[in-house]
Amino acid sequence: MKFLRHALAVSVVLAFILSLSSVARAEDPPAAQTTKSAKPAAKDLILKGDAKCTGCHDEADEPTGAATMLELNPQVLSIGKTKHGATADSRTPTCIDCHGESEKHLNHKGSDKPPKVDRSFRKNTTASADARSDTCLTCHGKDSPRSHWVGSAHQTRDVSCNACHQVHAAKDKVRDKLTQPAVCFACHKEQRAQASKPSHHPILEGKVACSDCHNSHGSVGPKLMKHDSTNETCYSCHMEKRGPFVQNHEPVNDDCATCHNPHGTTAERLLKVRTPFLCQTCHTPHGSTQPAVSTGPAPLSSVVGWWNGSVIAQGRGCLNCHTQIHGSNNPSGANPTPQRYFR
Repeated sequence: MKFLRHALAVSVVLAFILSLSSVARAEDPPAAQTTKSAKPAAKDLILKGDAKCTGCHDEADEPTGAATMLELNPQVLSIGKTKHGATADSRTPTCIDCHGESEKHLNHKGSDKPPKVDRSFRKNTTASADARSDTCLTCHGKDSPRSHWVGSAHQTRDVSCNACHQVHAAKDKVRDKLTQPAVCFACHKEQRAQASKPSHHPILEGKVACSDCHNSHGSVGPKLMKHDSTNETCYSCHMEKRGPFVQNHEPVNDDCATCHNPHGTTAERLLKVRTPFLCQTCHTPHGSTQPAVSTGPAPLSSVVGWWNGSVIAQGRGCLNCHTQIHGSNNPSGANPTPQRYFR
């Protein structure tokens, strides 16, 4: 009898507990259930405040070829792998900093193609080259390598920053020595042909890049040279040609490009014309008289009786004797004619 009473009491307690739990479940606020079914708010994927853009533009988008909302850039999130995606850097721009507020683009409803952003950097953009470049110069205009952009050859010819740079790409081709020449050669086709000639700087081999000599963002030197002159740019690698020498070769002091084409030639040592024809553009050829500058005074053959042109012109190579054509420290001899450019 006692056992039955005990079992009845336990069953009553269990029933009471179960009723309380069911009541608690029934009284759960509907907000919890609504939260589970509601679409969560978009989160920033890369940069602070980019959710308004990455809510539509993400890595899942693929070009369809149709004028729909899906005609997006599938590589847009690759910017997170670049310096422009460094969240720890306070200078890192947001989508709006480059593309503008673009309210019409953001508020577009429907399945048709939305209006363009305020500043587009695609090929069919209506934004001017200066407007696109000014977006970059907002941050990069303070850098010394870009301080001469305004008035430079590229700026005056409506070449914008995005014509060479790929901001959203994980790897910017123009910043790599192996791929940079292809970007420059897209416009400079003459230099492409020269770089493919037998004698050339190792540009295509990836050892020398266009930016080693040129500053595409503008410079005070000629032809966008990184230094004040062609010679100073060449001397940054060819220091042994700088001098000063006892006997200086005037064309060398004037411009290295007088004799050399730095992009490439068919003559050895990047010479524009092979010797002796290159030398003879300034100097009269060797013969029975002493050589002289073609535009200068008459040679001193009457004074120098030992001159023998047939011996001097042997092999038809000026460099057989004049080995130090960039300048020599060999002093002048006792004869009226200086012993120039010998060892």
